[in-house]
Amino acid sequence: MKQLVLAEKPSVGRELGRVLHCWKSEKGYREGDDYIVTWALGHLVELAQPAAYSDRYRRWSLKDLPMLPPVLKQEVIEQSKEQFSVVKQLIQRKDVDSVIIATDAGREGELVARWIMKLAGYEGKAKRLWISSQTEGAIKEGFSNLKDAKLYDDLYAAAESRAAADWYIGMNVTRALTCHYDAKLSAGRVQTPTLALMTQKEDEIEAFSGQFYWTLKADFTDFTASYYPTEDSIRIADEQVAKQKEEELVGKTGQVVSLETVERIEQPPLAYDLTELQRDANNLLDFSAKETLDTLQSLYEQHKIVTYPRTDSRYITSDIVSTLDKRLQALDATPFGSLAISYRRQGYRVDQERFVQDLKVSDHHAIIPTEQRVDLGRLNARERVLWELIVLRFLEVLSPDYTYRTTTLVAEVQGSRFKTRLTLPVEQGWRDVARIIGKRSAQPSLTDEEDASPFLLSLKEGDPLTIASVKLRRLSTPAPARYTEATLLSAMEHAGRFVEDAKLKKQLGGGLGTPATRADIIEKLIQNHYVERQGKELVPTPKGRELVRLAPEELCSPELTGLWEQRLGAIADGKEDSHRFIEDIKAHAVKLVDEVVRSSEIFSPRFSDAKQCPFCKGPMMKVVDDIGQNHFLCQRLSCSYEEMEIKKRVMVPGKEKPAKVVVKAKSVPADGTKKRVVLKKTTVKKPAMQSFSLPDDQGPKFTWETVIEVVRPSKLVSRGPHRDEHQDRGGWKPPVQSQHIVEDVPSSGGSFADFLKASEARKKRDKKRK
Repeated sequence: MKQLVLAEKPSVGRELGRVLHCWKSEKGYREGDDYIVTWALGHLVELAQPAAYSDRYRRWSLKDLPMLPPVLKQEVIEQSKEQFSVVKQLIQRKDVDSVIIATDAGREGELVARWIMKLAGYEGKAKRLWISSQTEGAIKEGFSNLKDAKLYDDLYAAAESRAAADWYIGMNVTRALTCHYDAKLSAGRVQTPTLALMTQKEDEIEAFSGQFYWTLKADFTDFTASYYPTEDSIRIADEQVAKQKEEELVGKTGQVVSLETVERIEQPPLAYDLTELQRDANNLLDFSAKETLDTLQSLYEQHKIVTYPRTDSRYITSDIVSTLDKRLQALDATPFGSLAISYRRQGYRVDQERFVQDLKVSDHHAIIPTEQRVDLGRLNARERVLWELIVLRFLEVLSPDYTYRTTTLVAEVQGSRFKTRLTLPVEQGWRDVARIIGKRSAQPSLTDEEDASPFLLSLKEGDPLTIASVKLRRLSTPAPARYTEATLLSAMEHAGRFVEDAKLKKQLGGGLGTPATRADIIEKLIQNHYVERQGKELVPTPKGRELVRLAPEELCSPELTGLWEQRLGAIADGKEDSHRFIEDIKAHAVKLVDEVVRSSEIFSPRFSDAKQCPFCKGPMMKVVDDIGQNHFLCQRLSCSYEEMEIKKRVMVPGKEKPAKVVVKAKSVPADGTKKRVVLKKTTVKKPAMQSFSLPDDQGPKFTWETVIEVVRPSKLVSRGPHRDEHQDRGGWKPPVQSQHIVEDVPSSGGSFADFLKASEARKKRDKKRK
């Protein structure tokens, strides 16, 4: 009898097959004497669309909401049917006596496998492979320590509950918003509060009115120091006070009233989890969160040189400590080799109290290098720089503390207080790693704001001082900064900061979404034109801001989804019943739909560069596609007209002689009574060309002109003449009248299958362009 191994992706399946000696390669699987290895394509199964429960759900209408099937069904993803058929046939083979779940070791990976097994009708024995790296050693060790799949039933329940929550909330609120406001609007338990964070920031920026303030710096000949009007601020609010200080202090004497030297230590940063790595990659490498995750997944699956990517832990477990030597040895043939060798010979730091924390590792430990020897020649440029970032952090973690000495001087001149500070390193410790390697550390350095001079070290309390000159500067308070992907990831991770209730702050430890889904949430907001990238900044569009204004307030708050994530964690730990959670989600769906339907607001985005739709007279949103062409999309769903601006090269008419019109009478029969006149155009012949080269002023001339191409015709055209009695109102029809049936289905919710579909569509478009 054989065991069927179910992996999540073909690349992982093929590697497992190699390690398990499955040499017979077939379409969709590999087979050996003891094992058959097959794989999903990410997800093969998803929750069924509403039409699977009732024909009336095929068309979108407010009267059919809310949709609350008592039990949600699963169905095979259309693009994955062929591979699912392969897996199902293998599961049903008579020589297969058990299944080994080898999908990603996490919540979503558990869901992938369990739904496939459920739809394939498998109810036999199942075991679980749980590994954090794809090296041969880790795979062999994992297969020698397989777990009973029943131990992960709670994890599966949490994953299925998350999917159900996305369905009930996403499907219902999305349909309610879309039908009620006659616009393509989608909502989800994570994407909507994430979008709300950005729109709130934009509101703050628009409401901001900067104020001027002044700073004063005194030159004491051998050093400079800043004037502090208050204990902890250098800002002078009044210009007259600042100028008066400037005039009265030059040439005045005072003394050192305080001189304090303190030695401090700065511990190494912790190793990377996914969110922290995405932040640093965005700041240092200009990677988007999605690019970081995709590149990291390649380093994990294809090259096997880093551990499991989708982790929320920055710690390792005690059993990993014994493998650190081998992980350092794997770096020998890289630029990190000399330092790694010295660590193995001279020893390195293993912080048992801070870095090695068994209780702070749930599913997976921090992202660190594996024992796989690294061949840099196999890495592309993006893979290499991201891998270097991970290894640099790994070596910093194993290094001693950074020790520095800070000397703070306080001087007083005619009752005015001045301060300056000098920081000098005592032992570079972990901060020396980047310098030795010749790389840039992601950790900010401790710099001297005052550019203080070492002369401070020769002073003592009571020493006299004289101000040689004073420099006055006028500055203004900075406006709130827009989110970048790095700062947005931080905000999503620490969503509790935006909650006023003290109890809820503690409960929102999980933040918005999970490390594995945050990148996809950001990408989905961009694809739906709710947010656009402007350089490194993420800027909400008028459509995105309008969605947050109209969406139920409860759904826009991080409190709700944060509490749900906490409850999902409790389900995974076996501390909460999933059925109770689902019933609460259904109740919330009813409440949210009712709130949308009762609203009297009108969807009316204000686009600065909008066109007016030629059919419904509504605003058209300008969108720039991947190749730089301008698209204009009508925001009214009942119209949905879309046009595109295309630049075409056309030839400028030359200065040729005009054609002569020759009139000839055509002969007619002798007995005929009618005459026919035929007009023929003849062109004066030019002399024969003597050369292929033409003078610049004789060659053909071209110019570019912009033409409009219809991408999607208006739905109103097929309905005959259309008169919009509300077009003068500047908005859409009143909600009470927008009971139209929606045929063009917007994106709903934020499920993993939604992200998969969007990703596949994006890949197809990229392939066509290439």
